[in-house]
Amino acid sequence: MKISKKCRYGLRALIDLSVHSGNEYMVLGNIAERNGISPQYLEQVFANLRRAGIVRGIKGSQGGYRLNVDPADLTVAEILEALDGSYLIEEEELPEDTHGQGISASIQNLVIDRLNEQLDQVLKNITLDELRKKYLDHKEYSQDMYYI
Repeated sequence: MKISKKCRYGLRALIDLSVHSGNEYMVLGNIAERNGISPQYLEQVFANLRRAGIVRGIKGSQGGYRLNVDPADLTVAEILEALDGSYLIEEEELPEDTHGQGISASIQNLVIDRLNEQLDQVLKNITLDELRKKYLDHKEYSQDMYYI
């Protein structure tokens, strides 16, 4: 499984938004600049997040985006689904011969289904708030480093 660039950028932008906005609206260009993401690409990402109800956008000179969901209630699974649809590994179509069906069923049951269960468990148990806190811890720790 590979997490798409859209999902990675979306996660980065949402962490940034949760850190810098509070209840204020943030200009997308500022988020893009801080994270080295194309503003045009980020606009596409935020269109998906807006449709999913994760962010709220206002147009105009005082406009921008803010979270529409409490970061403690928003899981990584919900974010990935909003951006790319299902993140689970798809089932393979079974071959017509019984030998191939048995092999494919074995792979599906012992590998794919188990991976999907674990992936689902991990992604549904990490919230945006946890990601935000981890980022803030990292930021604080890295600022305390002194080099001689």
